[in-house]
Amino acid sequence: MLFVCYPKCTTCQKAKKWLDENKIEYVQRDIKTDNPSYEELKEWLEKSGLDIKRFFNTSGLLYKSMNLKDKLPEMSDEEKLRLLATDGMLVKRPLLVCENTVLVGFKEKEWEWLKDE
Repeated sequence: MLFVCYPKCTTCQKAKKWLDENKIEYVQRDIKTDNPSYEELKEWLEKSGLDIKRFFNTSGLLYKSMNLKDKLPEMSDEEKLRLLATDGMLVKRPLLVCENTVLVGFKEKEWEWLKDE
């Protein structure tokens, strides 16, 4: 399991603590220093079954400074993926990349099933 996070993010810290407390093994990757590639993001989007909008860190400073709220509706999914691949700070985190799915953001109820794996 790949845990993609920004170590300074409090939500990522909560998710990491939850994984550790539940003895769930993972490999950690810093999204700021090791940004997901276009290919990874495309694969993760398909695995997640989510709308691409869910992959954007809409509360981030970079998202706001780039005025993406207004620009994204005009962009294709291809353009959005390419944009996400330019900077990890645009990507919602944490991301938990499992064998058959990808979890975006940390909501404990959505992660509960991991305890049974």
